[in-house]
Amino acid sequence: MSVHLTDQDQFRDHISTADQRGKRLWIYPQKPSGRFYNYRKYLSYFFLLIFFGLPFLKCDGEPLFLFNVIEGKFIFFGTLFLPQDFPLFGLAMLTFMVFIVLFTAIFGRLFCGWICPQTIFMEMVFRRIEYWIDGDANEQRRLKNRAWDAEKTGKRVFKYSIFFIISFLIANMFLSYILGIDELGKIIVQPITMHKGLFFGLLFFSLVFFFVYTYVRENVCILICPYGRLQGVLLDNKSIVVAYDYVRGEPRGKLSKEIKAESLSDSRETGLASSAKGDCIDCGLCVKVCPTGIDIRNGTQLECINCTACNDACDEIMDKIHKPRGLVRYASELNIREKKPFRFTARMIGYTVVLLLLSGTFLRLFMNRSAVDGTFLRTPGIMYQKIDSQNISNLYNVKILNKSHFALGFDLKVEGEPDARIQMIGNHALHAEKGDYAVGEVFIIMPLSALHKRNTELKIGIYAAGKKMKEIKTNFIGPG
Repeated sequence: MSVHLTDQDQFRDHISTADQRGKRLWIYPQKPSGRFYNYRKYLSYFFLLIFFGLPFLKCDGEPLFLFNVIEGKFIFFGTLFLPQDFPLFGLAMLTFMVFIVLFTAIFGRLFCGWICPQTIFMEMVFRRIEYWIDGDANEQRRLKNRAWDAEKTGKRVFKYSIFFIISFLIANMFLSYILGIDELGKIIVQPITMHKGLFFGLLFFSLVFFFVYTYVRENVCILICPYGRLQGVLLDNKSIVVAYDYVRGEPRGKLSKEIKAESLSDSRETGLASSAKGDCIDCGLCVKVCPTGIDIRNGTQLECINCTACNDACDEIMDKIHKPRGLVRYASELNIREKKPFRFTARMIGYTVVLLLLSGTFLRLFMNRSAVDGTFLRTPGIMYQKIDSQNISNLYNVKILNKSHFALGFDLKVEGEPDARIQMIGNHALHAEKGDYAVGEVFIIMPLSALHKRNTELKIGIYAAGKKMKEIKTNFIGPG
């Protein structure tokens, strides 16, 4: 967004977390408060409940969600997906990416400030614990510059101990999404010597989380996160972001002593700024509460995560000086400059159409997805066998994948050929546990009268409990 500021582009020459020599500058945001912060708190409680509660929810004895990349086993909303479903999984990821593009083009980094796990844990868990132990921003600065006495040492040990315990808990919960909560429970009660690799891996990721939330912190959003980089190419002057209304706020000016005194005495008649000045009184509170250390009055910046801390801070000041709220608010550049309401652009409509097409395709494929998959292939190197003067047979290798949550027994039938029959080799039935394969060899016996060419295409029905689960194609070779 364009703003009318002196040296307005200087902020683009550096990031707020490092000086000109590249040395780390620590950010101590003032503790936020206000309606948006309260909404974010309630939303974070909801997502934390989901994160820590989902591994305990089950469907038909299986986790509701599982991402077992080790065994190639994935469960979404109780539905089992295996590597054979990779095309469907790839389509789902492509649909999700288009949704992110559309969402960002309309709302900027709203996801970052409200839903992103990094922000929720950093701002609503670790930062709040820090406020509780170390105090607000000024107290944290004083504590950092203080000599290492008993009080500082005690606070540091206490805080970092809690941080590590939470990091260890987060690592365990992530592991439960990979292995399952039951398997994790077994591992926890067993000796460490039985799972050394897993234990050290868990310890490593606990230290990674601990390092992120004690040292890296806001730099994840500023420097590391690739989604933040997308903002630069997806936003335009019609995107809704957290924005400073420079038309209303400029030129800035401090409150005069008379006006300040009137404001503090809650006099609505005289608590007004001079008409020559904008509504911004240059208090700097929007900067003090920002978790990434930026000044929202400089315009849209990649570092802004749309957390609305500056909204709450500015609204509080506007209330005190009896000005309308919304000097910092959710708005587009076009809305601020020309007072135009939000409208879908051609680009947004294009993204929406693509998203609807992909979503429709995914839903259709998902709804038609069978709980069974398989292959029915002629055994290589073996020609047809003559059974008698009327019938010949072909030998096949059968492999059936059970993608359901139950053990299944399978029957095979040649569809559309009433005189054809299937004979199992070894007299054992085809049976597969959940997520496993049923493997066997069978003969298909066909009458010569049903064969009119050398290569005949057949359709094989796979049945379980009398219900047709899947139909696959194969070829039958005859004398021609």
